[in-house]
Amino acid sequence: MNDSIGVLGCGWLGLPLAKHFVNQKHEVYGSTTSKEKLELLQDNDIHAYEISISTSGVKGDIQGFLSNIDILIINLPPKLRSGTSESFVEKMKLLHLEIKKSAVLKIIFVSSTAVYGEVDGEVTETTVPKPSTESGRQLLECEQLFTQDDTIKTTIIRFGGLIGPSRHPVTMLSKRQNLTNGNNPVNLIHLDDCIHIISTIIANNYWNQIFNGVYPLHPTKKEYYTSEALKRGIPSPDYSGSSSDKFSKVVLSKSFLDKNHSFQTSILS
Repeated sequence: MNDSIGVLGCGWLGLPLAKHFVNQKHEVYGSTTSKEKLELLQDNDIHAYEISISTSGVKGDIQGFLSNIDILIINLPPKLRSGTSESFVEKMKLLHLEIKKSAVLKIIFVSSTAVYGEVDGEVTETTVPKPSTESGRQLLECEQLFTQDDTIKTTIIRFGGLIGPSRHPVTMLSKRQNLTNGNNPVNLIHLDDCIHIISTIIANNYWNQIFNGVYPLHPTKKEYYTSEALKRGIPSPDYSGSSSDKFSKVVLSKSFLDKNHSFQTSILS
């Protein structure tokens, strides 16, 4: 019998992921913070829960949600833009306490390559993370919160920049002037490969491991975004700003590729 799967955070990645597991004949439970989205989840045969986590507590039937599932996928991005002082770490500590009250023993924690910080050269899962942003620092602390708990099996996935059918960084970069670091490599992954990696981990029981999720193609930002803009018929971003090029981080998905798995969807349009 297939494991039942809970996707905490049915956003841009979480909803297609939940739909994928429904198609794979898993019993799927999904959470959203908006009442409007509950119906959308239900229409896709996902058991829907309205759950929101803040530093003051967890709102919604979190125990009801957790009581139904074998595997929990935590897909909650740390929204730490300037002006918000809410701690992502404190939120995850509250979630961790709720998980401890439940029977859930297997977790996939969706993280980011931001935990590596401004490293130069090739980065693998054995590279020691040195986050240089608040978001990266808090993500790393949350990774450790779950991986250091020996009573649960946690696998970490550090995704690169996400692209997909309705989301591409070039649309935000188009028309921008004087951008820097155009000679730095891109570290990106397509939505389809995010889902592919997560489902491969579950199918093969790859627990208590760390995976980088970055497509193995790393053109320079200038080369890549100029080409992608041309394909879309939109103005290319301008990379004439001064570029230190001090850090040229290339993130390798060594753990995944060493297990003879491959990526399926190119980052080239």
